[in-house]
Amino acid sequence: MMEHDEADLWFRVIRYRSCLRLGMNRFIKLLIAVGLIGAAGAVGYQPGMKYLAKRNKISWETVKMESGDITRYVESTGTIQPVLSVSIGSFVSGPIVELNVDFNDEVKTGDVLARVDPRLFKANVDRDEATLATREADLERVEAQLQQSLNNYMRGNRLRESNEDFMSDREMDALTFEVKSLQAQRKLAKATILQSKASLETSRANLQYCQVTSPVDGVVINRLINPGQTLAAQFQTPELFVVAPDLREKVHVFASVDEADIGLIQKAKAEGRPVTFSVDAHPDEVFNGEIEQIRVSSVANQNVVTYPVVIAASNAELKLLPGMTASIFFEVDSTEDVQKIPNAALRFIPDDAKLVRKEDQHLIDGSTWKSKPQTDADEDDKLTATEKAAAAKKKNQRHVWMVEGELLKAVEITTGLIDYKFTELAAGELADGAALVVGKKE
Repeated sequence: MMEHDEADLWFRVIRYRSCLRLGMNRFIKLLIAVGLIGAAGAVGYQPGMKYLAKRNKISWETVKMESGDITRYVESTGTIQPVLSVSIGSFVSGPIVELNVDFNDEVKTGDVLARVDPRLFKANVDRDEATLATREADLERVEAQLQQSLNNYMRGNRLRESNEDFMSDREMDALTFEVKSLQAQRKLAKATILQSKASLETSRANLQYCQVTSPVDGVVINRLINPGQTLAAQFQTPELFVVAPDLREKVHVFASVDEADIGLIQKAKAEGRPVTFSVDAHPDEVFNGEIEQIRVSSVANQNVVTYPVVIAASNAELKLLPGMTASIFFEVDSTEDVQKIPNAALRFIPDDAKLVRKEDQHLIDGSTWKSKPQTDADEDDKLTATEKAAAAKKKNQRHVWMVEGELLKAVEITTGLIDYKFTELAAGELADGAALVVGKKE
């Protein structure tokens, strides 16, 4: 019995030692695992922090400075019009019996465009010719009577010279006044002939007016009559056709330019700068022109003052038709081979002062303008012309932003000529290829 208890005790001791040895092994392994994890964490801490910092770092979108040419334009809209529009009407009344032209027909000077019924006017010519013939015959009758009266007067005068008793004073007075009366009738007959000739010329002119002819070479851009239509020209000359001469040689583009830009247009005209424009009918084609006239008659519409500018353009292919709307670009200034800044860089302003180096934070945190005394907007109207000009020049002083390490730095510049994409760098420490910030990368 004693032996059995000792054996059981010994078995328990051996079993306890085994469990203790197994626990120690597991604890050692756990310590080794924790040590390895700690060592791995210690080794990967710095790279991990660098990765997180790099991951959270702001990336800036930039554009580069470049060199090239800059051209400034003034935009406007206008309407295509012929250089001259000749309105052709009718001087006489009557039904249209002949119509020889239609829209878009080309005509020459003297071409008969239409004909008014000439029968009444032909009858008037015949009547006046007959009247003239009557007046001429009457003149011949008066001249014959005058000649007979002169002969009688001369015979009486010779008889009186031979013997005064053959012709009394009364008989001589009768012969004398008969001659004078017939001479007056001859003058009257000649006057009536002149009157008849004038009436005949009027009738012939009216007959000629029955033919409506073109006074110029050109293109018929409008026809306002139809065959059989009756014209009534007694009170107002009816408009029958509108002919545009030289439509293939030249057309005018009438543009309205704002008063703020008219000075630039005057300068461009003096320098002979070109004008380009396009029309919706040919959107893929650019037409060239030149400033022909800047009219001094201003037009005011809702307190906006504009001036008409006339542009001349060739139209050999007749693509430019009267009434078309043109989008016009006046070249007013240009520079060649200058440093130019993308306009997107001028529009960028950082939205957080923490992203900007300390010496430039005043440009965006409000301290620059808040430190200045506030003035009324009306005070701008009290500035002299010289002060306003100086203030306008200061508007060209701007800032652009570049990346410097982790922050942004401002670079002061002075701008010059501006076009749609670029602005001339008039002054400033920027080199070709400099990367300018335009925004954050998403």
